[in-house]
Amino acid sequence: MAKYFEFSKHGTNFKRETVAGITTFLAMAYILVVNPLILGEAGMELGAVFTATAIAAIIGTLMMGIVAKYPIALAPGMGLNAFFAYSVVIGMGIPWEQALVGVFISGFIFLILAITGIREAIINAIPSGLKYAVAAGIGLFIAFIGLKNAGIIVDNPATLVSLGSFEDPATLLGLFGIVITAILMTRKLTGAIFYGILVTAIVGMIFGVVSVPEGIVSAPPSPEAFGALFEPLLSAETYTGTMIIVIFTFLFVDFFDTAGTLVGVANQANLMKNGKLPRAGRALAADSVATMAGAVAGTSTTTSYIESSSGVAAGGRTGFASVITAVCFGLALFIFPVLSVFTDVGAVTAPALVMVGVLMASSLGKIEWEKIEEAVPAFVTVIAMPLTFSIATGIALGFILYPLTKVFKGEGRKVHWIMYVLFFVFILYFMFLREG
Repeated sequence: MAKYFEFSKHGTNFKRETVAGITTFLAMAYILVVNPLILGEAGMELGAVFTATAIAAIIGTLMMGIVAKYPIALAPGMGLNAFFAYSVVIGMGIPWEQALVGVFISGFIFLILAITGIREAIINAIPSGLKYAVAAGIGLFIAFIGLKNAGIIVDNPATLVSLGSFEDPATLLGLFGIVITAILMTRKLTGAIFYGILVTAIVGMIFGVVSVPEGIVSAPPSPEAFGALFEPLLSAETYTGTMIIVIFTFLFVDFFDTAGTLVGVANQANLMKNGKLPRAGRALAADSVATMAGAVAGTSTTTSYIESSSGVAAGGRTGFASVITAVCFGLALFIFPVLSVFTDVGAVTAPALVMVGVLMASSLGKIEWEKIEEAVPAFVTVIAMPLTFSIATGIALGFILYPLTKVFKGEGRKVHWIMYVLFFVFILYFMFLREG
């Protein structure tokens, strides 16, 4: 084992890698609670999504550790799950079984791009400003969902939205959770988001807002959504123009999220060689296969987690840390009775959604706001996602505006031809394909 993972080469050992793997798990364990809550909005059964989430994390993280040999963990991605539930299923009216087909196909395309090397061309085609804007916009969208679920933000016939009532115990619990999680993150506590959920749930139980779990350990919930995509996968009715947009969005967000995470974490661990990522093809292939496996199991797109940086900070340098993280996800399968009560009240998971939004919104600082031709498409992308309650709409508007602003700036030749293709694709999307 030490020889396979090259412990001596990376200056690490079994104990250090084990601690790193556990640290990464604690930092991202919140997804076991949050993902079922979000996909549950799409009509999926919570227990089935919980099991599918763990399975996708186990498969993806094991592949990343054993095949690519990186201390990077994978699980269904935040933002991608929100797009799946709120934009695709609720917004576009696509059944969740068909939405899983979109996830599966995007994973397959990702795999082709990973093994052919086309990925570099695509990465270079999309301007950096739009990449940052998409990440920030998704962050605001996720935070908005968290505030809405906790009752902190409510609908108002006069102003569309307004502040919720502080007389509601659930709303107060949500506010408490956000504050305590922010404090834990400020103190740089590893797993702060997970512990924030835990503390909020316990306080909720004390005051009778959250139900007390009936047990601690049980057999994993039945994966009822397993294989649900196969029938629509073989149906011609699934492949509409709208589905093409869905597949592209899944692919786009996963592609850049994964690429950014891989480079960021690998650089932190000093694993980059001459500015390049060794075994990049294997790492991207692991991500894509995990997405396909997760779709079959019954969950949204699986992607690499930036929370892996916490494990690297704890000393993780090899794929063995990822193997340990995968084992932790396997053990977590048997504590569903405890985790299930966390999803009963939206206020419990609201802190996680808001804090993830904070982290994703940090990319706003990387946008060139002083250049109006960059600022306008980026701003519209960011603001449109929460205001239209659609990630796809935000991406589409930004990709339409960017070529226009650059052309009228006199810099049309600097825009990659792929961006012009996407310009017309999204124009057609609004003209003929978008529902609602």
